[in-house]
Order: sequence, then structure tokens, then C-alpha cells
Amino acid sequence: MASTMTKPEWRRATPDDAGPLADLERDANLVGLAHVFGELPFPYDAVLTRWVLVLADPEVTVDVIDADNGLVAYAAYDPESLRHVAVHPDRWGRGIARDGVQRAAAAGANRLWVLHENHRARELYERLGWAPTGVTQECPWAPHPTELEYGRG
Repeated sequence: MASTMTKPEWRRATPDDAGPLADLERDANLVGLAHVFGELPFPYDAVLTRWVLVLADPEVTVDVIDADNGLVAYAAYDPESLRHVAVHPDRWGRGIARDGVQRAAAAGANRLWVLHENHRARELYERLGWAPTGVTQECPWAPHPTELEYGRG
């Protein structure tokens, strides 16, 4: 019997999503960025606090996709910047991150910051027409890797 795949539906996040957003960020980072952050503990409390602030910011839109056991994806953006995008590792390769980036771009976002060593994300952004601007900064999380600014057309 053939299964039919339905496209996941995005919804607007609420303040109640702060914990699930931090959980998803942790799950994605522990897999996708282990080569950057190594054995350092995930700064859960600081990430949770950041999500509470992001969700309270009227300039920021946070869209999420739900699953039975938590969130599958998020895209957070304002009228100028894609601030955060992540997909649970169990759902990588299904076009969900692409959809999140495109949501932000459709809302006007034309810049973002990405870790230099986050090759998977950088490849996605570049496939979607984003490019490094040449501007760098230090990531606020230890071990403080380099972040690159990307711009879109």
C-alpha cells in the first residue's frame, strides 16, 4: 500500500512554545553542530530565555510545525532578517528548512547570520540564492565560533 505524504502545516508560535522551541533547538544543534560545540553542555536556560524574548517581540514572527512528540521545525524572522531556522534531525532532507527560509524571504528578510562551520545550512542558503556579504562576528555561545552574514539579492 502506497503512503501519501502531506505537506506539513506551519502555524504561528505562542508564548507556550518557548520550551518546545528550546527543545527543538537543542535536538537539532546536538546533531548538526556537534563538530562545532563538541562536548560543551547545551546552554538550555539561556536559549529558553532568548525564545521567551523572541516570542514577546512584536517585530518577530515565529512559525512552527507540530508533531505528536513536540515541534518539528521553526522559522523566526523579522521584516529584515531570518533570525532562526531549524528542523528536527529526524525530518532533515524533506524540504522543511527550505520552506522556512522561503517564508522569511517572502516576508522581506534579506539577511541572516550562520556559523562558518554550519556547512549544511550554508549549502541550503546558497542554493536558495543567499550569499556571504564578507561581514563576520563572533558567536555569543562558547567556544565563540565565527558567524558569517549572508544576504539575499
